[in-house]
Amino acid sequence: MDQETKDKTMALENTADSKTSGKPDKEKTDWIGEIKSIALLLLAVLAFHSLVAKPFYIPSVSMMPGLLVGDRLIVSKYAYGWSWVSPTFHVVPRVSGRLFGSLPERGDVVILTPRDQSSDYIKRVIGLPGDTIELRGGQVFLNGIAVKQDVQPDLQVPIDANNPCGPHEFPGARGTDADGNPVCNLPILRETLPNGVSYNIIDLGPQYTDDVAPIQIPDGEVYLLGDNRDLSADSRVASPLGLGGPIPWENIGGRAEFITFSLDGTTSLNPLTWFSSFRSGRAGTSLRPDKAVTAGE
Repeated sequence: MDQETKDKTMALENTADSKTSGKPDKEKTDWIGEIKSIALLLLAVLAFHSLVAKPFYIPSVSMMPGLLVGDRLIVSKYAYGWSWVSPTFHVVPRVSGRLFGSLPERGDVVILTPRDQSSDYIKRVIGLPGDTIELRGGQVFLNGIAVKQDVQPDLQVPIDANNPCGPHEFPGARGTDADGNPVCNLPILRETLPNGVSYNIIDLGPQYTDDVAPIQIPDGEVYLLGDNRDLSADSRVASPLGLGGPIPWENIGGRAEFITFSLDGTTSLNPLTWFSSFRSGRAGTSLRPDKAVTAGE
């Protein structure tokens, strides 16, 4: 057998071995392509969070009784148009105005960024541009007219790790329900704004924030209060702790829409706690306030 015949025979044998082994040649990973795909996915998520909707976590008691610490909710970013505060990360310079902007309605629950801070707050819009707002003994007056407040039965909120009902926040409020379970008994008022929007607030008694001298809200600004009136750093409270008065409407980042789920604070690394820590009955709760059909401004 000559050399040429031997070479052809070896080539055929190698081809046969490759076919019978069933192991194709391993392709190299396109790392650049993978990185581009991940980057595009992240950009898409950021764009959605900045322009359409984003999740939000409730870290404080300032919006009780409607919102509890541990609630997760969805905020629509397009409800009032877009401004410098719309991007998920506040990297855009603070400029006036909004793109396709509209004012919130009285009673809307909104997220916002204070004038001199970068963190997000969540409060309820009470006063609009041109309104004169005043508080006397905890009651809101809009344009000289008292906002209606009706006393409601105490609300019993279950005590858990995220709602410990501590004496520094709710003194004397601890108790038990009819079944002997620990609850936080909260004094409730039903507040109704001139446009017919109504919602529950907590009034714990006399506080330094109960009285605010009349102030006319400037053009392009809104006045915000927390529903837990005595434990809220809102427009009544000086900066940097509170909002320091009305805030520009471009500082509003979106409108709170509904609760997705709520955790009681017992979640740990143990997977068994991932389900037991869910609070029942809160998922899907709308955060749009009730409104009387026949009411008008």
